[in-house]
Amino acid sequence: MADLLIELFSEEIPARMQTRAADDLRRLVTDGLVEAGLTYEGAGAFSTPRRLVLTLSGLTAQSRAVREERKGPRTNAPEAALQGFLRATGLTVDQLDVRGDTYFAVTEKPGRAASEIIAEVLTSAVRNFPWPKSMRWGSGNLRWVRPLHSIICLLDDQVVPVDIDGIVAGNTTRGHRFMAPAAFTVTGFADYEEKLQAARVMLRADQRADTIWTDATNAAFAKGLEVVEDKGLLAEVAGLVEWPVVLMGPIGEAFLGLPPEVLQTSMREHQKFFSLRNPATGRIEAFITVANILTADDGATILQGNGKVLAARLSDARFFWENDLRTVSRAGLEGMAAGLANVTFHNRLGSQTDRIARIEAMARALAPVTGADADEAALAARVVKADLRSEMVGEFPELQGTMGGYYARAAGLSDAVANACKGHYQPLGPDDAVPHEAVSATVALADKLDTLTGFWAMDEKPTGSKDPFALRRAALGVIRLVLGNGLRLPLRDTLAAPLAANFAASGTAGETAPVAENLLGFFHDRLKVFLKDEGLSHDVIDACLAMPGNDDLDLLVRRARALQAFLKTDDGENLVQGFKRANNILTQAEAKDGVEYSFGADPAFAEDEVERALFAALTRAEGQITPAIAAEDFAGAMAAMAALRAPIDAFFAGVQVNAENAIVRRNRLNLLGQIRTICLQVADLSRLVG
Repeated sequence: MADLLIELFSEEIPARMQTRAADDLRRLVTDGLVEAGLTYEGAGAFSTPRRLVLTLSGLTAQSRAVREERKGPRTNAPEAALQGFLRATGLTVDQLDVRGDTYFAVTEKPGRAASEIIAEVLTSAVRNFPWPKSMRWGSGNLRWVRPLHSIICLLDDQVVPVDIDGIVAGNTTRGHRFMAPAAFTVTGFADYEEKLQAARVMLRADQRADTIWTDATNAAFAKGLEVVEDKGLLAEVAGLVEWPVVLMGPIGEAFLGLPPEVLQTSMREHQKFFSLRNPATGRIEAFITVANILTADDGATILQGNGKVLAARLSDARFFWENDLRTVSRAGLEGMAAGLANVTFHNRLGSQTDRIARIEAMARALAPVTGADADEAALAARVVKADLRSEMVGEFPELQGTMGGYYARAAGLSDAVANACKGHYQPLGPDDAVPHEAVSATVALADKLDTLTGFWAMDEKPTGSKDPFALRRAALGVIRLVLGNGLRLPLRDTLAAPLAANFAASGTAGETAPVAENLLGFFHDRLKVFLKDEGLSHDVIDACLAMPGNDDLDLLVRRARALQAFLKTDDGENLVQGFKRANNILTQAEAKDGVEYSFGADPAFAEDEVERALFAALTRAEGQITPAIAAEDFAGAMAAMAALRAPIDAFFAGVQVNAENAIVRRNRLNLLGQIRTICLQVADLSRLVG
């Protein structure tokens, strides 16, 4: 067994490409080695701004010998067939084996040395590397993300002979570009990582990220501040430096009045700075920058330069902020929104202003369901997208909604309306929070329902993996808003008005009912995915979807959760089996007799004690289940249904349903029909698997 070390040393690799590139290197090399007959015990892939590294442990010294046998033509076959076989195998007639009346070609390929295979696989991996963007340089034809300078390829401590476009593999690399630029040799991965650390290079991205975060939080704590967590920025900055040096600087007093989100966004997007917040005031008061070098003045010159650039960026942000506030002061938030009449939402659905009018009407209709004030919800609908015309959002689109909240408060609007500016976009994804304030939830629902009904009215639905308008996300957003706020929203009726409005807007002729039913099916598909992630099985969901009221998502989910919990009990599992047995007997009897058996069983015809006991149990259960279902107490209904388990088990154990006496048989079938009818009040148990 041997260990392999590969380093591909180049000019700086963009941070966003590094993690994927390390994974691609591991995949290409390990797949190639395994395909060639080598095995290994473990693999590790690493990246820094200037290098991709792969290490393999427990690599076999050579591939296994392979013996291949290929059946050929019969010995009396035409000459052309024999010659074709010889050409395909590369053998002569005297090299073929003859077994009976058939030719066989037997070839033996000896095992190959690992170094030979590694050289071929690495060359292929480098030449066919899947960079998103790559370049050529000099006079060669090799393409790489940036000019490739050197290659380490060591099998144990021996250099594997590799020559890629004139770059010959060796055992030499370099450390930090400025602090340790001299070349040094290595003998293996442990030696390599140790010497890199001494040469001011942290090989592991997670080590660089941990160092940045630890040093940043310690520096902030010393000033009574806290670092605003930003995992994406942390990962990106860890890919920009090989030796992270954390430096902290102040934000100019002139900019402290800007909204914290503006400061944070400007520093993150333009400078890759972390924001430091005063926990007492919530203001952003300082920044953290990460240098790639230790300096004699402890970073003072770096901070001075960064401070000047930051001041220029924040001056722009302050200009946008002040201009937007002047617009709001002069024309109000609805005045800012007036420009949306010139912004097309969709060429068949009109402008953003047209869409806002539909959302406003929808918000008024939804207000009684959500408990929002209808006038306040309508006002919110008119202004929540106003900040799309602001200069700040024009510069930083990711601040849409957030800035609307600030401008709404500056215009003197209520907190409920201001909060809806951001809240109506939520939830943006499966992990985003659901707004619970009534006005925010109302406008969020109206916004998403208008989007969905608009594209359904035009018959532009998601297909396969294509969903350019994020309609699946919008449907999931509606589901989470309804469930998260416990809303009783019958979707069939709710979808009618926005569908009609969007039919009119798009100039499409159509009936709302079938389109609403199709859209409801889309909601059900997304709900299945959502509930499966929660742990509900697909057959439980189907059993509840088959029940009346399946367009009331809150009712549907409460029923499904209760059924799932019921089925996890012994009583629930066994009762379902009893129900299915009764249903199977009934199905066969009904097909044979041409009648439907339901109620009408008479205890007077019961011939056995267990039969009479089942009559009594069904009467008790029906008296409990029917009112429980009416009260939507599904857990209570299923608890009452569980009491049927023992009498049903006893009935099937002691009674022959298909009795010779026709009256007794019919009575018992009607008794089974009563079991079926009572159980089907809870859910369509026939759809359960198993």
